[in-house]
Amino acid sequence: MRNLSFILQKEFRQIFRDTTILRMMFIMPIMQLILIPFAANYEVKNLSISVIDQDHSTYSRRLTQKLIASGYFKLVNYDNSYTHAIKEVGKGKTDLILTIPPYFERDLIKLNKNRLALAADAISSTKAGLGTSYASQIINDFNAEIREEWVQMPKFNELPQIQISSANWYNPHINYHLYMVPGILAILVTMVGSFLASLNIVSEKEIGTIEQINVTPIKKWEFILGKLIPFWVIGMITITIGIIVAHVIFNIIPAGSYLTIYLFSGVFLLSVLGIGLLLSTFSDSQQQATLLAFFFMMIFVLLSGLYTPVDSMPNWAKIVAHLNPPMYFVKVFRAVFIKGSTFFDLLPEFWAILGFAFSFNLLAILNYRKRSV
Repeated sequence: MRNLSFILQKEFRQIFRDTTILRMMFIMPIMQLILIPFAANYEVKNLSISVIDQDHSTYSRRLTQKLIASGYFKLVNYDNSYTHAIKEVGKGKTDLILTIPPYFERDLIKLNKNRLALAADAISSTKAGLGTSYASQIINDFNAEIREEWVQMPKFNELPQIQISSANWYNPHINYHLYMVPGILAILVTMVGSFLASLNIVSEKEIGTIEQINVTPIKKWEFILGKLIPFWVIGMITITIGIIVAHVIFNIIPAGSYLTIYLFSGVFLLSVLGIGLLLSTFSDSQQQATLLAFFFMMIFVLLSGLYTPVDSMPNWAKIVAHLNPPMYFVKVFRAVFIKGSTFFDLLPEFWAILGFAFSFNLLAILNYRKRSV
């Protein structure tokens, strides 16, 4: 234990002397936690729409005004030339084209039906899908409005109606930030822990101090633990700062227990730090360690369920996702923040994260022993 104490003193002094590490561990996550939820938004607004009005009737103008008033679309072209609108799509100036055919109002009244055409720029499938969905819903609402105008209701006889009562559990106001901020905080902790830990042992190799440590009576597990504990402490501080930022900037307070958050965070940090230390034992330079960490971070983020639900992934991706520690941590953070889940509700995730922590740190110790003989 005395050897471990010496290593811890050395590591803490080395960390606090290097202001770059402190900036990376505190300032960068705070800035990212503030900026990313405002920038990465599922809601698509201000879609550019071209309306090809070949009717110029009261109904066609009302429909156009209803689309613009929704707030989802901005009118960039109002014409009767489809060819010109297609050219605007090619230039990237139009996302959606609505074509209103000739005699739209007359045929709608006379034949009780008509057809509109929607064309979307599908380079961005998300924007095209949501844009078409928004426009279709608005057109359906417009259709319902004019049908009500045509219906001649008896004075004392109401038109049969079906009323829908809906409720949004856990997130009643569909607050996007409440969903994203806990997930982003979990990913930022993963980035800080795995990336900086991966550079730790490598920096010892580059400056030559690793050889001096190898000839001392320090045991391998003491060396790995001495490298891990300082970053674990700083990681817990980073989580605390993230929770404060979530409260101050986004007014988000966990519905569950802070004790559950810190318990899972402590175990999860052990797993990601173990990943970083394991990567560092395979690397001979900080450049190699950075590239390895970047490769795994892409997997961590894309298969964590942060942006895409794991249940919506292909079967092979689901298998890989369940081997991904951040997937469990993102799920835990969202469950505690949004649903108020307790520790016992999340026991399967706890055992999975604990298993990752044990496995990765054990591999780091074994691999370091092999490389340092």
